[in-house]
Parts: sequence; C-alpha cells; structure tokens
Amino acid sequence: MVYARAAVVEQKHGPFVVREVELGEPREDEVLVKVVAAGICHTDLIVRDQWYPVPLPAILGHEGAGVVEAVGSRVTKVKPGDHVVLTFLSCGRCRNCLRGRPSYCLDLYRLNFGGSRPDGSSPARGDGQPIHAYFFGQSSFATYSIAHERNVVPVPEDVPLEYLGPLGCGIQTGAGGVFNSLHPEAGSSIVVFGTGTVGLSAVMAARLSGCTTIIGVDIRPQRLELARELGATHVINAQETEVVQAIRELTGGGADYSIETTASPRVFRQAVDCLNQLGVCGLIGAAPMGTETSLDMNTILFGRTVRGIIEGDSVPDLFIPQLVELYRQGTFPIDRLMRIYSLDEINQAAADSEEGRVVKPVLRMAA
Repeated sequence: MVYARAAVVEQKHGPFVVREVELGEPREDEVLVKVVAAGICHTDLIVRDQWYPVPLPAILGHEGAGVVEAVGSRVTKVKPGDHVVLTFLSCGRCRNCLRGRPSYCLDLYRLNFGGSRPDGSSPARGDGQPIHAYFFGQSSFATYSIAHERNVVPVPEDVPLEYLGPLGCGIQTGAGGVFNSLHPEAGSSIVVFGTGTVGLSAVMAARLSGCTTIIGVDIRPQRLELARELGATHVINAQETEVVQAIRELTGGGADYSIETTASPRVFRQAVDCLNQLGVCGLIGAAPMGTETSLDMNTILFGRTVRGIIEGDSVPDLFIPQLVELYRQGTFPIDRLMRIYSLDEINQAAADSEEGRVVKPVLRMAA
C-alpha cells in the first residue's frame, strides 16, 4: 500500500479537493511512479465539469512526469529510478493499435475516460471507499500514480521533469497535428485557431516544418504576442478583424492548412472556410458530447478536407523522445508556455488557465 496526496473531484463543477488516498501495489503489467509534476490540460477541466461523463469522485490528471518507484513482475520497458512521461493508454491489440495508430485505439474512450482499469477496478481508495482513478491510465494529479506499462515513456534524466509532463498530451497533440497529421510542405501556409498550449505547439512545429506563412488567431493579445515570438509570421485578433477575409488576403486566396483547437463550432467553420482549394483542416478542439456544426457542402466539394486529430497521431514511445530532443537543442522551447504551481494551488492554477492568465499551468508535487 502506498499513501499519496491527490486532488480529487468529488462532484460536477466542484473544486479539486487535495486529500490523502491509498494506492495498491502495481499489478504485473503496471508501474508505480513518483510524480514530480503534472500539467493541467483543458480535458481535465471539461471532465471536472462533466462534458465527458467520467464517473466521480475521481482523481484526474493526464500529463504526468516522474520517477519510476516500482514495477510489476512482467514489466520490462522501465525499471525503478527511470525518468518517465505518462501519456494516453491504448490496448495494443486492436487493428488500429497494430497499424501503429494507438491514438485511434478502438477501446480508447473506455481506457482513458472510464475511471477505472479495464476490469472495472480502481487502484485508489480514500476513507475506505474506492475513488475512480486510472484516468488516461495514470490519474497523475497526485504524488504517486499507478500507470500501465504501455503509457509510460522513458525520457533522459538530464531534462527537468517539470517541463516534460505536457508532452504526454497537449504538446504532443499540437506538434503532432503538424508533424504527423498534416505534413505541411516547406513554403506552405498554415493557420492556427487558438493559441493555447496545443495551438502554440502547432505554431512551433509549423516553423520547424518550413511553413513560411504561419498565422495565429486568438482573442487574447498576450497569447498572440507569444505566438509571434514562437514562430508565427502573422497574428489576427478575432475580436478586431474579419478573420476569414484577413486570412485570404494574407495567403493570396486561402491557406493550405488550418488547425482548430478551440472547440467552438463558429471557429471551426472559419477554419474550414479560410482554406484554399485542396486545403486541409485538422480538428483538435474537444467539444461537449453532441456538439454539432454546419459547413457549406460546396466548400468541401471543391477539394477541401476536414479530419479529426487525436493526440497528434502520435506513437508516444517514438514521438515524445523526439520532442524532448528538439527541446534540448533549443528549437522547441516548451518551457516558455509554462507556469509552475504547487499541488495545493490546483484550483488557482485551473482558474488562471480558464481566464487566460497562463498558457500551461504545471503542478509540482511535494515529496
């Protein structure tokens, strides 16, 4: 038995309550991780508010990074003392996993949003009662986490773990949406709608891909300024400008690529309408279940493509180390997105994120 401090969501729209919980020993295919830090992602907050119906009470958190404390009897991927990033969980057996597309695992929703292990059990208890854990196979808003061997990614020990947790979701989603999903050609144009963690990661990836017109769209001037500093060649404040017309003027008729990160149907429509013929829009923003949108069918008919992107089409064991190396070389400055909070400050960190006062809040866990 391991005792941990964890941030527990007890009811819909409720605060995170930091309390002591008990974790069982890792099973034969599991890993016990001493969590050093965990990013707060938009998905954590919409699950707190039950946009996605994860059962409560629950320990959330899915951008963890830490040090392996113990491993199950069948684990060979990592050993105690290894530094790791925790990412999404996939089954490894379905046809999509076997095709190297784990972010489209046929059991992805249940494994990551079910609130329990696949057999329905939870590794966490509090006050003698089960607490839903295993969120994204990790529930890392805690000082210790039980994860599966499949969603633990080894990383170099000379890179600060405080900066690496968000590689497990938000950063790999935005960067992968460019590198792995859209594959923009050198000299092409791309528009990124929403310059939060996902959008700014896409901006940095677009610069590294050789895009020569990179347009950031947002309503927060400070985020647009950061987008410029990280590689955007142009920025548009959507509260001050007719967005689609401005993009057409900047790109000579329409963009080659666009990425939508805001989950707004209106913005999604703009992300499609701003494309040139044969342009591709990647939809990343996670909207409430049942959200619908409308598009002009003839806009699509004339060669445009719309596709969904989950976790940046990433194979995390390959992609996360690549992003770490880009960061080490100074070409992918992810630390510029982050502000560090303590676990006890989680509700302030969440509020700062929702109000746009910080791009990526990261919780540093106490020893």
